[in-house]
Amino acid sequence: MLIRTIAAACLAACVAAGAAQAAPEQPAGHVTGIGGVFFKAKDPKALAAWYRDVLGLPVQAWGGAALRYDAPAHPPAAAWSAFAASSSYFAPSTGDFMIDYAVDDLDALLERLRERGVEILKQSDDDNGRFAWILDPEGHKVELWEPKRAATP
Repeated sequence: MLIRTIAAACLAACVAAGAAQAAPEQPAGHVTGIGGVFFKAKDPKALAAWYRDVLGLPVQAWGGAALRYDAPAHPPAAAWSAFAASSSYFAPSTGDFMIDYAVDDLDALLERLRERGVEILKQSDDDNGRFAWILDPEGHKVELWEPKRAATP
């Protein structure tokens, strides 16, 4: 639970920082954001097709997807966090990483996942939004996050 709280706090800090202020001026030669996520797969084409067909990832002909930061309702920042090697947060996956995907409508996505026989490992709602966890066909744990919507006046 502590790790979940840390991860949620990290996401909240990213969202709050993006909404509250611009990044402070820094000298040249530093990381400015995430430019891509790259990982190995046993069957890259099949895995890309699953992400396209099941999660709705806009996979392009080159085999990957360009996810825009300025997409409607997308969070203004991405979280980056290293976990202890002993962490069980990625379980039941034995992989060394987990990707959190921001989604526009968690209920609609979960319905599609269930229709396709994907097991929903867990769901949770907190101050940062709504979350669900699944495993992809190669056993990578995937976090799905619908950010909390700003209150409308």
